[in-house]
Amino acid sequence: MKYVVTTVLATLVGFIALIPHAGATTPSTVVLFDGVSLDGWRGRDDLWSIEEGSIVGRTSEDDPIDANTFLVSDIPVAGDFELSFQYKIESGNSGVQYLSTVKDETRFIVGGYQADIDSTGRFTGILYEEKGRGILATRGQSVTISEEGKKAVETFSSADDLAQGIHDGQWNDYRIAVTGDRREHYINGALMSAVTDMQTKKAASKGVIALQLHRGPAMTVRFRNLILRK
Repeated sequence: MKYVVTTVLATLVGFIALIPHAGATTPSTVVLFDGVSLDGWRGRDDLWSIEEGSIVGRTSEDDPIDANTFLVSDIPVAGDFELSFQYKIESGNSGVQYLSTVKDETRFIVGGYQADIDSTGRFTGILYEEKGRGILATRGQSVTISEEGKKAVETFSSADDLAQGIHDGQWNDYRIAVTGDRREHYINGALMSAVTDMQTKKAASKGVIALQLHRGPAMTVRFRNLILRK
């Protein structure tokens, strides 16, 4: 009897050890931000900091930036994945790059797909290509881009209706899903925009993740709980 109990306990302990703990990194899940440091990220030290467990990007009126600049993750992405995070923006315009390219390593300038964010709600949720083709899909659109670069647009909802589910000045859940040629943006569980990009010469299937600070008026944006699932 003692042998049986000991064997059962050993089996249970082994099983529990296989269960990932909260915040742990597994082969298919990568925690991109540990909540306490910018380890694994690179950008301008004067613009990016950690406050209350969040990454904070902040520009000022006294020393404005003359070009969009980014905090770049050292972990590249490729193939199919989901990137989830929470954001809160107090002013200005921001976004999260993915499958993107660093254009200028000294100034941390990045180009590529962007899950857009802005404080007015006009652009939040759209798919914008920084340093590239511009707006690929507005909020409420599902767009297919052909090999020749022609767009076929379907509207699945109005931009204004979708904006009702975005919390101004508060934390929002954002999820980017990439499957093959398909890129989808979700905010607080609702699909905001989708693009199937079949323009081989301009589409990207690998690259970096990066957080944006936009040139212009002073702004503050916050990010937390950045998790990559492959």
